[in-house]
Amino acid sequence: MRSTRAALPWFTSLVLLLFLPPVFCSSRPQWMLQRVPVVLPQQTEARPAPHFSSPARLDVNSPCDPECHKKAPRPSYWDLRQHLAYETLHSDGQLTETAIGIYGYNPSSDTSPAYSPAGSSGKPQRSHVRRKRQIFGHDGRFSIAGQNFLLKYPFSVAVKLSTGCSGTLVGDRHVLTAAHCVHDGKNYVKGAQRLRVGFLKPKQRDAQSSQFLVSNFTNHVEGGPGLYAPPTDDKMKFQWIRAKRTHVPKGWIKGNANEIGMDYDYALLELKKPHKRRHMKLGVSPPAQRLPGRRVHFSGYDNDRPGQLVYRFCLAGEETSDLLYQHCDAQPGASGSGVYARMWDGRRRRWERKVIGVFSGHQWVERQGASQEFNVAVRITPLKYAQICYWIKGNFVDCREG
Repeated sequence: MRSTRAALPWFTSLVLLLFLPPVFCSSRPQWMLQRVPVVLPQQTEARPAPHFSSPARLDVNSPCDPECHKKAPRPSYWDLRQHLAYETLHSDGQLTETAIGIYGYNPSSDTSPAYSPAGSSGKPQRSHVRRKRQIFGHDGRFSIAGQNFLLKYPFSVAVKLSTGCSGTLVGDRHVLTAAHCVHDGKNYVKGAQRLRVGFLKPKQRDAQSSQFLVSNFTNHVEGGPGLYAPPTDDKMKFQWIRAKRTHVPKGWIKGNANEIGMDYDYALLELKKPHKRRHMKLGVSPPAQRLPGRRVHFSGYDNDRPGQLVYRFCLAGEETSDLLYQHCDAQPGASGSGVYARMWDGRRRRWERKVIGVFSGHQWVERQGASQEFNVAVRITPLKYAQICYWIKGNFVDCREG
């Protein structure tokens, strides 16, 4: 018992080093507030009720690598209006489609290297042999266990969807997740109409959980083998809240956007009642080089560790205007997790975590005879920020600065 107590302060300081950038640093990474466009609903029409026929997929795959995405034609203003139009699935099974208008945005001013002149080939390179690997080298994931950690921000913002995915609390009643968790690109999946959101709660304090977390973290930091001895499932339970509405951008639905990527793989759920937990704010995704240590974080419910909340962090890799590539270890079930960063908020004079993307899934491609693999997150661009923020706030006045 004495050794465990002695280890806890040491582990706490490691966690502080991990999460807290040094306050004495003269050049602190800062959130750069920017004026974002306005995305406003214009007309809503009823659509035929969905079939809810196909099972939910816990991950999605694309053969298109970063270079493939960079060769995609730049979307026009009218393309963007089509992609950002959205469907709303109501809990009574009704489906509506909403057209949107975009104001204060000039697509010709986008100098992102993600686009090349129209007419360039954006066709993916395919391979006859395919293997899946979402763990890159040593498994760097940490199972978060024990009431003191599970109920502590930022881990407390991670939730589980009844379709098997993960999500992140971004409002008093709102959960951000991946579109493929509720829609397969053609129709809504089984369970989407009666979608529930689960909040993991310990049934009782588990002192051994904290000791397990310390051991696992210690072994990883010191380069030794990571211990994996999760607490028994009977000490954990989920409290479930039904979803009232589900918003999915039309860019995710086949026939409305290019078929090569995951650019619009995000969705927002509105719960039937407040969850009464602290949520995480949205932020416009900064360039990867501006992230502290070029590092991203996310927590979710990987299906190979049932009943466990799994946290990971890694270096951000290549990026396009809509996607962020990285090698964070993940398994199906983690998709839909909010990818976040922590930087200094100069206006509020404090460090703040913000969700800057949604973990989408795995991409495997073959380039020049060599296989390459990525885990991919959908970046929250200024337009996506404006859209999601409007879904949450119900007005554009509170959504002008991202």
